[in-house]
Amino acid sequence: MEVVLIRTVRLFQNPSLAIGMFLAMLLAGITFLGGSLVYHDPFQIDMGNRLLGASSDHWLGTDQLGRDVFSRIAYGAKLTIGLGLFAILMAIFIGVPIGLISGYIGGKIDAFFMRIIDGILAFPDFILAIAIAGMLGPSLTNIIIAIVLVRWIVYARVVRGLVLAEKEKEYVLVSKVSHSSSYKTIRMHLLPQVMPDIIVMAAIDVGKVILLISAMSYIGLGAQPPIPEWGAMLNDGRGYFQVIPSLMIYPGLAIMLTVLCCNLLGDGLKSYFDIRKGRDYL
Repeated sequence: MEVVLIRTVRLFQNPSLAIGMFLAMLLAGITFLGGSLVYHDPFQIDMGNRLLGASSDHWLGTDQLGRDVFSRIAYGAKLTIGLGLFAILMAIFIGVPIGLISGYIGGKIDAFFMRIIDGILAFPDFILAIAIAGMLGPSLTNIIIAIVLVRWIVYARVVRGLVLAEKEKEYVLVSKVSHSSSYKTIRMHLLPQVMPDIIVMAAIDVGKVILLISAMSYIGLGAQPPIPEWGAMLNDGRGYFQVIPSLMIYPGLAIMLTVLCCNLLGDGLKSYFDIRKGRDYL
């Protein structure tokens, strides 16, 4: 109980982590409770109420088709944030095992995976994701596939480097001497050591992926009308920016706050784990 209390106190003593957690709770509240607070169908077209300003009935006004902007922002949060989290989880499930196996076993397996990773890293992430999504066709499913194909290599490369450093330490050598299997050594010893780094990377990466999803939807490769994804909402409001700038400001603020939240959480978790300094933390 005392250890849990100390961990909790240390958690909230970190300003970045505390602010990031507050923003995360705010975004979670909008995502899961927003639609029930002011219920409007985010897909319902009402041309008689188009381009209205903020009011008690429409908290953020309406768009060019009379749809409630707040409801679309809340619905879009489920898509944008949910897809970002899903893409990162898929990248972790693919990249982390490859990095663990490649770094620990080495040899031809390591050489094979590293040549693939080096070839993919020759291209910028954004350009490669656009190329893959363009070949697959415009849809949210295809941009998630494109992002996963691009992002797994980052986790594989980082985890491999960590494993190469860890596998020469005494606790791993003792595991080898005791004739533990490679699977048991990786699962019991190496994976727990790299998990803090993975968590920090994932927290920051969610923001990057959300930006990528929004950018690809903005240029027409992601969500298609009438799906209220934040990037697609930016594109929809572009033609009305001089008349009703809020149509672009609100989804833009949603994207900005989400990315800020992810960056703060990542920085806070990095300080909390104190991985780089190697301090013994509770």
